[in-house]
Amino acid sequence: MLKHLHTLSGHQNPIYTLANTAGGNGFYSAGNDKGVVEWSLDTMTFVKVLVPVQSSVYALHRYEDLLFIAQRSGLILVFDTLSSTLVSTLTYHKKAVFDIKTISSKDELISTGEDGTVAVWSLKDFSLLYTFSVISDTVRTIAISGDESEVGLGCKDSVIRIYNSSDYGLIKELRAHKMPVTSLQYSPDRRFLISGGRDAQLKVWELPDYELVNNIGAHMFGIYAIAYHPTQPYFATCSQDKSIKLWGAHDFKLYKILSLEKNTEGHFHSINKLIWSADGKYLISAGDDRQVMVWEFNS
Repeated sequence: MLKHLHTLSGHQNPIYTLANTAGGNGFYSAGNDKGVVEWSLDTMTFVKVLVPVQSSVYALHRYEDLLFIAQRSGLILVFDTLSSTLVSTLTYHKKAVFDIKTISSKDELISTGEDGTVAVWSLKDFSLLYTFSVISDTVRTIAISGDESEVGLGCKDSVIRIYNSSDYGLIKELRAHKMPVTSLQYSPDRRFLISGGRDAQLKVWELPDYELVNNIGAHMFGIYAIAYHPTQPYFATCSQDKSIKLWGAHDFKLYKILSLEKNTEGHFHSINKLIWSADGKYLISAGDDRQVMVWEFNS
């Protein structure tokens, strides 16, 4: 189902984040280096350093031709990939920004991180529209529901907080994990919210009531990313335990483990991020070993 295809080297330091290019035939990677790197999926090679950065990049998010680059410094760079120009720098957060997402129906970008606050920005002119405090500590991850009506925030205090995207009012608090929530994803079929924690547990919450329907001891250590396949009923997880796992999106059955300990190709350090290519042909992973790995998917 997943077979190692290429290992792409070039980063000098840990890689924290990945994002697909607008055309779908490539991707970006960034981390503790001094720039965001573009790679080609057609040739499986380095393309260029897209843009230099002043501090570590913890999150990348592409919206149409714009790439949002969230940094440890608290700054968010807005880079136009068509014109190759930096069009704006978003300044609000005083500490590291850990996640950024867009709500396209509202032309809004939301950001959060180590300061425990959420900032809401206009996608039209990049002005700061609204801010609100979530907790006094870190908010690690953001998930947007399929209809964009709800926003889930995974927090360091082990709680998932669900907000209404219309006015950012708090709807629900899920006492989710025994340790910080480190990954969060709504299913494409809008049936579930899945959370992963530093406690190595995967939890499945059934919508619309967020009822806990499954609790899976998925990994040995923290789960850092959850990624649904764009068309097939599977999702992948990656962990600090250096493994990638492929799960059924409906039966939550484990279908594949990619790990050096299981005698497959794999990362030799914590895996921090994974994404699917836009066409679903490839799974792309990156981590503290400074490697980007591309895996071919066959259902």
